Amino acid sequence: MDSVSIYTVLITALTVLGSTGAWRFYEKRAINKEKSENFMKDECRERIVKLEVLLERSSKEKDEMRQEILKLTSEVSELRVKVDFFQKENDDLAANKRKPRTPRTTTKTK
Repeated sequence: MDSVSIYTVLITALTVLGSTGAWRFYEKRAINKEKSENFMKDECRERIVKLEVLLERSSKEKDEMRQEILKLTSEVSELRVKVDFFQKENDDLAANKRKPRTPRTTTKTK
């Protein structure tokens, strides 16, 4: 064999070995990339579920607070009516107290 064909055989062997190694490298890289993407998808899915739960919980709390506010508002209205009533009654009592009393005549019997 001449030296050119030996070099050709060696270069071909190195190319085949190198391309096999490169193929394995790119294959592992693609697998790792797919795992990373799947991990991100799973993580995002978990976070979305958690956020949906938080959103639902806050919605329920908001509805409960709205009901509590309505209840308190009605109670405040009732108290205002009572205060107005008592204020009027107090004013009437104060006006009656200020009226001069007619002196009573006492009759003494002997």
